[in-house]
Amino acid sequence: MDSDRLVMTGLQHGDEEIETSLRPKTLREYIGQMKVKESLGIYIKAALKRRDALDHILLYGPPGLGKTTLACIVASEMGQNIRITSGPAIERPGDLASILTNLSHGDILFIDEIHRLSRSVEEVLYPAMEDYALDLMIGKGPTARSMRLDLPKFTLIGATTRAGQLSAPLRDRFGITFRLEMYSPQELASIVLRSAGILGMQADEEGIMEIARRSRGTPRIANRMLKRVRDYAQVKADGHISKDIAHQGLDMLDVDELGLDRVDRAVLMTMIEKFGGGPVGLDTLAASTGEDAITIEDVYEPYLLQLGFIQRTPRGRVATSFAYQHFRIQMPEKNEAGTQQVDFFSENT
Repeated sequence: MDSDRLVMTGLQHGDEEIETSLRPKTLREYIGQMKVKESLGIYIKAALKRRDALDHILLYGPPGLGKTTLACIVASEMGQNIRITSGPAIERPGDLASILTNLSHGDILFIDEIHRLSRSVEEVLYPAMEDYALDLMIGKGPTARSMRLDLPKFTLIGATTRAGQLSAPLRDRFGITFRLEMYSPQELASIVLRSAGILGMQADEEGIMEIARRSRGTPRIANRMLKRVRDYAQVKADGHISKDIAHQGLDMLDVDELGLDRVDRAVLMTMIEKFGGGPVGLDTLAASTGEDAITIEDVYEPYLLQLGFIQRTPRGRVATSFAYQHFRIQMPEKNEAGTQQVDFFSENT
């Protein structure tokens, strides 16, 4: 997999510095996710009135939509400190115990990729979330004894891109659950405009919208594209981002009008040219493109499915009429009939 893809939703080198500087600090500054903002605002105000800690929160959805940003905003709105860690970083129960015992009343503990916590760590987390207590085993063998340590009342915010992999006992202990949705081009345009102002860039409304349209509904990609287009504008123009400059800069980076890059187009064209549009099995597609099957399924497919360019069928992946239209290719008659008959989807095909 090309780790330098501009349209990768995961964090890349340099993204953390950019996101930290552009990250909104309050719910008022946060753009998009209106239902989540409205509900979260009510819960925060209620907790502040009671002078109590906020209930535990689970945020899930595709990467790059602002889960970490929302966690930092909750801490800011509550006037509390936040401790940030991730599921893979907590390897042993002792690691989690060290973190929990260092929290103060009302503090926020943010665990990213919480679905990757080990079972032994989860077992320690259950009483901590439910009873604000830590059960420890002292000693070994016949002399071992259990000790319960009281913890200050804290708020756990868990974030995951795969809510289905979260164990049921852990998921049930979250009192507040939010799913973050993909952003519209108009919302992304507002985010890009705000980021351009913070970074001191000059940009036209049409140039901003051009970047927003190609950002695949993800603020992280939008800010990354803004940075790359800024570089292009400073070298090839006067530093001003117009529609033409944004168009030229993103074309140079092989990102088309729908946000598809070279790899996305290669996957689609392999299906269309080598397999007549499909159906084609995942392993066959992986071997033909030189990519890992898991990479295709987890990285490339979600956006292509969202656009309606491919379908998952019991027999394999099928390129739809929308994919043919995008590449201005005549769709074979047999595939037109075949795609119309698709009624069932298989996640494991």
